Amino acid sequence: MQIIPVLDLKAGQAVHAVRGEREQYVPVQGVLGSGDDPIALAAAFRDRLGCRACYVADLDAIAGGTGHPDLLAALAALDLTLWVDAGVSSAGQAQALVRLGVTQVIIGSETLRSADQVGELAAELPPDRLVFSVDLQGGVLRAPPEVETPQQLVALVARAGISRIILLDLARVGAAAGPPLDLLAALSPLFPGLAFYAGGGVRHRDDLEALAQAGASGALVATAFHRGVLAAVDVQAYRS
Repeated sequence: MQIIPVLDLKAGQAVHAVRGEREQYVPVQGVLGSGDDPIALAAAFRDRLGCRACYVADLDAIAGGTGHPDLLAALAALDLTLWVDAGVSSAGQAQALVRLGVTQVIIGSETLRSADQVGELAAELPPDRLVFSVDLQGGVLRAPPEVETPQQLVALVARAGISRIILLDLARVGAAAGPPLDLLAALSPLFPGLAFYAGGGVRHRDDLEALAQAGASGALVATAFHRGVLAAVDVQAYRS
């Protein structure tokens, strides 16, 4: 199981995400460094935690703004595999991220205008460069109106040839609520060929063990790293 640290970028800083209440996010202050220097923080993920990948949410881009292209390029230069959610809804936006050095372009269900965009994006980029994020808020799916359930959404994504799926409940992020184990348990047996990654809620080593036992391919972690609850030994324990 892969443990992937998270950077949430807003106004040039790495901020501490809590429950998806983005207007309330403040710069990270933790044992690995300050959000005032996202590059140094990402380097700490690499050097102090031994992580090989980093998930980046460009919150300004997700909100429809310019985002952080220069900062993403600098992060890519750290020799980390970057997974980036920047509100992509078109092939042009996805290709712009690839040119910056982004390895995995994340398609977030909350930013799609229609379900058809999944197939359109998968037709324009190699599916192995795409990761799909099933976005929820307190268990409520955030997706185009024609998609009613996470199962329906994952089936659509699988048909498009995308094999990596993030299950991200924003209400769990930074809230010590535990990861979305119930959703993972419901979906994983139905789609045995897909790799599921848990986003939001990982509190400690027991949560990582529960995800591993449930068959998760990976977990996105932020708060537990910043507070020092999880460290390099935990990353190493789950490295395949």
